[in-house]
Amino acid sequence: MSSLPPGWYKDPADTTTQRYWDGEGWLGKAIPADVVPPDGPPPVEVTPPPSPAVTAPPPGTPQLPAWMQPPPQQQAPPGWGPTPPPPPGWQPPPGWQPPPGMRMVANPFPVQPRPHGYALANLGQRLLARLVDIAVVLLMNVLVNGYFAYQWAKEFAPIYRATANQIATGGSTLSVEPTPHMKQLLWAMLIVATLLWLVYEAPATAGSGQTLGKRLLRIKVMAVESTEPLGFGRAFGRWARLGLWTPAWGCLGFGLLMQFIDSISPTFDPLLRQAFHDRTARTVVVALPPGNRLPVDVTTGGTTRTNQTKDL
Repeated sequence: MSSLPPGWYKDPADTTTQRYWDGEGWLGKAIPADVVPPDGPPPVEVTPPPSPAVTAPPPGTPQLPAWMQPPPQQQAPPGWGPTPPPPPGWQPPPGWQPPPGMRMVANPFPVQPRPHGYALANLGQRLLARLVDIAVVLLMNVLVNGYFAYQWAKEFAPIYRATANQIATGGSTLSVEPTPHMKQLLWAMLIVATLLWLVYEAPATAGSGQTLGKRLLRIKVMAVESTEPLGFGRAFGRWARLGLWTPAWGCLGFGLLMQFIDSISPTFDPLLRQAFHDRTARTVVVALPPGNRLPVDVTTGGTTRTNQTKDL
């Protein structure tokens, strides 16, 4: 067979077909024996490269909520293409100005995420809401912790007078120490203050996502993955990351420092503005639109739509 010149011959494996012999081996696919073969060898068949296999995420991998999924890839319209760059050395004509309303930006910022269709609450709204809540909890402490504060002040008064006398006579104030009972009263007030804060914030956040301060500023705490109420367990976890530092105020203000760092932590997250306690509970704080009608998050087949409304 190796002495045969290249050409079309009957296939020895199937005499009803013919194939092309190139002098060393058979090329291409077989064609019927009664068909006039083309001149020369058959065209080379290009095998498309295999498509990359799509691997499923390992079990237990958390799924992103619908509003955090990347948008589907859109096909460019026919004939569309990127604007070619200007030729080297090109300059705009003398006196050229951009059209009215056109803004020239070099690096525009990406679109801000909208959890469940809502805009994120800004830092000013969150600060004012927190100040309102602090005022409410402070008033609760005046009513409930007033007795302990009065007893502490009674024991502190003679110590203050003794300290003032020592300063007047040039003495040192380092030898002045609070009594053991004063320390007990201080810890009692800190624990009561912590419980009052818990009773005020956690149930409200668990049910409606809003304390009094958040209602006044029209912001709301929501879960990252759904619009369902948080529930007390999740709301407690969110509050605990911030509120459980309150008893540590008695340790040279260490607890107050940790709460301050947590309170400014939304500035460390420019994407979702999550504080440390938001990351612990997987929550975001959103701004509610004006009026009494709010978008409803409807998820169908992985696509989130917010064009429906509901009453507050």
